[in-house]
Amino acid sequence: MSKRFTFRSALLLIAIGLSIFAVPAFADHGEDRKDDQQQKPFNDLSGPSRAVEVVEISGLLDPVLTDMMIHTLSTIDPTETLAIVFQVNSKGAVVSNETLIDLAEHILDAPVPISFWVGPSGSRATGPMAQLVGLSSDVGISPGARFGAMGESIFPANWEHQPFNLSSDADLVTETVGFNEALERGLARQSPVLPDHLFGIDGFEVVVDETSDPPTVEPITQTRFKKLDVVKQFFHTVASPAVAYLLLVVGLGLLVFEFFTAGVGIAGVLGAGCFLFSTYGLYVLPTRWWGILLLVIAFLGYSIDIQAGVPRTWTAIGTGSLIFGSIFLFDGTPLSWITLVVGIVGTFAGMAAGMPAMVRTRFSSPTIGREWMIGEMGEAVESLSPNGLVKVRDAVWRATTNRATPIEAGEPIRVAGIDGLWLEVEPEEGAAKDYRDRSKNK
Repeated sequence: MSKRFTFRSALLLIAIGLSIFAVPAFADHGEDRKDDQQQKPFNDLSGPSRAVEVVEISGLLDPVLTDMMIHTLSTIDPTETLAIVFQVNSKGAVVSNETLIDLAEHILDAPVPISFWVGPSGSRATGPMAQLVGLSSDVGISPGARFGAMGESIFPANWEHQPFNLSSDADLVTETVGFNEALERGLARQSPVLPDHLFGIDGFEVVVDETSDPPTVEPITQTRFKKLDVVKQFFHTVASPAVAYLLLVVGLGLLVFEFFTAGVGIAGVLGAGCFLFSTYGLYVLPTRWWGILLLVIAFLGYSIDIQAGVPRTWTAIGTGSLIFGSIFLFDGTPLSWITLVVGIVGTFAGMAAGMPAMVRTRFSSPTIGREWMIGEMGEAVESLSPNGLVKVRDAVWRATTNRATPIEAGEPIRVAGIDGLWLEVEPEEGAAKDYRDRSKNK
C-alpha cells in the first residue's frame, strides 16, 4: 500500500513539474509567433531575415580601407546578407592597381548585390573610387554630391567590364557629374539620404504607416553598419596627407625643442612619437623623398641660428626649404592651403622667433640663474669621455669633462662651469679648487 502510494505520488509530482515547465514554454511560443507577425523595429538584428550591411568608406583608399572592403566582400553569407551598400566619399587611392583590381573582382563576383551610395551632400567619388562605383548596377547619389573624373583606367586593356559601361574616352574620365546630370544620364538613382537608398534595393522590405499624417515609410529589413575599429581608424587617419605632414613637422619641431632645452622630457617623447607615426603615413602616401629632405634641411637650418641666438642666413635657407618641401612633399595628392599655412607659419613662428627667445631665457636670464649651478654636486647618468649626460638636482643635462679625467656612469660630479648649452663638469675628487667657493668669493 505504501509502495503504491509512493509510486503514484511520484507520478503526480512528475506531472505537476512538467506542467509547470510546459505552460510557460507554450506561452513563449505563442508570444514568439505573435512577435513574428508584428513589425520589427529599425536595426533589430533578431530573427532569421536577411539584413543589408552598410560600410562607410571615407578618405583615400589606403591599405586599411581596401583590406576592410575585401574582407567584407569575401566573407558574405548570402543566407544572412541581402546586399552590401558602400557609402563612399573618396577622392583617390594610394594602393597599387593590383590591389584595386582584386577589389574590383570581389565586387563583381559577390554572391549578393553590391550597391554604392555617394552621399551625404558634399561627398565625392573620383579617381579609382569612381571606377569601382561604376562597376555596380545600383548607384545612388545625394543632392550636392558628385562623382566622375575617373582618370587613367586601373584595369588592363582587355578588361571586359567598363565603369558605367562607358568608353575609355567618355567625358566622365576627366569631368564629374552632379545629382541632376547623373539622374538625366541614367548613371545613378536619386538617394537624398541613406534610408531612401536602402528602400530602393531589391528585396528591402518596408511598411507604410497610414495612421501618421503624412504617411511614413518604416523599414522592416534589418540594417547593419560596419566601420573601422579604433586602431585601424587611427592608422587610416595617419595615412591622410594633412595629418602625415603635420605630424612630421610637429615631430621634428619638438625634437629640436628638446635638444635645446638640454634635458630629456615629455617634448622629446611626443616628438619621437609624432615622427614615428608620420613615417607610416609617408610610407603609404606617394611621397617625394627630396621633399622630406628639404624639410629636414629646414629644421637643421633653423637649429644653426637657434644656437647663435638670432635669425640669420640659415633661417632664410630653412624657411625656403620649409616652403618648397611642404608644397612638393606629396606626388599627386597636394595639401590644402589651410594645412600649408598652419604648417609653414606655425613652424616659422616657433623656430625663428619662439625658440631663440626660449634659449636666451633658458641660459642667459639671471632669473633662471646659471650661477647657482656652478659648484653643484650631481651624478653621471652615463660615461663622460668627454661628453655625456649628468643629473643635477634631479634634472638631466648634457655635459662635458676634460678628456684627461673621464667620468664613469654613477660617479659623483661637480659643475665647474657652463658653456652655452653644456655643463662643464669634473670628478668630485681631483678638482684643483671648489668652484662653489670660487663663485662665493666673486
